[in-house]
Amino acid sequence: MADTFDYDVLVIGAGPGGYVAAIRAAQLGLRTACAESRETLGGTCLNVGCIPSKALLHASEIYEEAKGGHLTKFGIDFTGVTLNLDQMHAEKAKAVKELTGGVEFLFKKNKVTWLKGLARFKDPHTVEVAGNTVTAKDIVIATGSSVTPLGGVTVDQQVVVDSTGALALPKVPEHLVVIGGGVIGLELGSVWRRLGAKVTVVEYVDQILPGFDGEVRKESARLFKKQGMDLRLSTKVTGVEVADGRATVTVEPAAGGEPETLSADAVLVAIGRRANVDGLNLEAIGLALNARGQLETDHSFRTTVPGVWAIGDAIPGLMLAHKAEDEGVAVAENIAGHTGIVSEAVIPSVVYTMPEIAGVGLSEEVAAAHAQKNGGEIKVGKFPFAANSRAKTNRDTDGFVKVIADAKSDRVLGVWIVSSLAGTLIAEAAIAMEFGATSEDIAYTCHAHPTHAEAIKEAAMAVQGKAIHA
Repeated sequence: MADTFDYDVLVIGAGPGGYVAAIRAAQLGLRTACAESRETLGGTCLNVGCIPSKALLHASEIYEEAKGGHLTKFGIDFTGVTLNLDQMHAEKAKAVKELTGGVEFLFKKNKVTWLKGLARFKDPHTVEVAGNTVTAKDIVIATGSSVTPLGGVTVDQQVVVDSTGALALPKVPEHLVVIGGGVIGLELGSVWRRLGAKVTVVEYVDQILPGFDGEVRKESARLFKKQGMDLRLSTKVTGVEVADGRATVTVEPAAGGEPETLSADAVLVAIGRRANVDGLNLEAIGLALNARGQLETDHSFRTTVPGVWAIGDAIPGLMLAHKAEDEGVAVAENIAGHTGIVSEAVIPSVVYTMPEIAGVGLSEEVAAAHAQKNGGEIKVGKFPFAANSRAKTNRDTDGFVKVIADAKSDRVLGVWIVSSLAGTLIAEAAIAMEFGATSEDIAYTCHAHPTHAEAIKEAAMAVQGKAIHA
């Protein structure tokens, strides 16, 4: 039966979800192809997202430390520090090339066929790619997402840019206006602030980082303001006009009020992302979208059309590369007849600013609401990095760890961290939650001293009122 198809599995899209799904399917002995129109593999993440942004974040952090005299207290003096932005961009491009090339190597190693071009459905087992008809027993939609446009604002990638354009600005803006106080806007805004730009963030709601724990949002805003970011909260953008290489951004209170204008030489539109499903010709297979323009699936990632599956940003849930990767492994294993599972409740989120901001599980607000609905209560333990010996020694004391647990069972419901190492530290919390740990389990687990990780132990101890150093 399988021989009647060109492939056992065809994956549409070679981003973190798609390329992982293709490789895992091939490892399981399935004849696999992956359709990708971009000239390099890896999708948005490797090419114009996660990887290049982290390269610039890291480089800008080093520059600010050297330029700002932050290292003098450690006996390290610099004079005449200058910025070579072209070299910074070159190093970013090198990292991207290495990693996208690495995925291409893995395709060859695992005998995954790369079909270069856009895929368009003809029927549930047939797609057209670059004029060629290809058939597969199972097809996985892993097309990722793209920037959500802002009505009435034209992105020219010169003055008004999206996240892709913000990664490639040829000079440091004098004034960068960021529209959107979410992860992407704050990360890229922090890059250019560190490199010398004045940065104004305009956010429609009353706090940055929608969806994050409320206390974490407030602390993060305080730290960004301390660093020099101008946060215009509860503010909406009503227009952006460009003339002579500069932009005039018109804003007004979200609740209504007098408008004002901001003059900037760069504007970043970062109000979110939407699923890439246009052009797939889903009508040909009778596959409809939900109200948010995404594909609905069951827990195994099957759509309502037999033989068609979907993962990553194309389906509901957090739009994160690591979520898509896990789903890529799971969908391939399900197609192969194994059991592929993703624990959607234990997917960490990280903002790679300085300090980093990370969380996994429920926020205090959501946990409390769930508990109240079910007649229960929660307990919360916090520990500040100002009381952590390693953080204090490193003069790296911003932030805290927060552990949220069920009051009756003591099971950990959520962990939130603000710290220079939050993105790495959150993995411990995710593992603990995946195994159903209680706060006591974490508290009684010996942590190496002196490390930032001890703050997680102390926060867990604080749930029971047993913190030692705070």
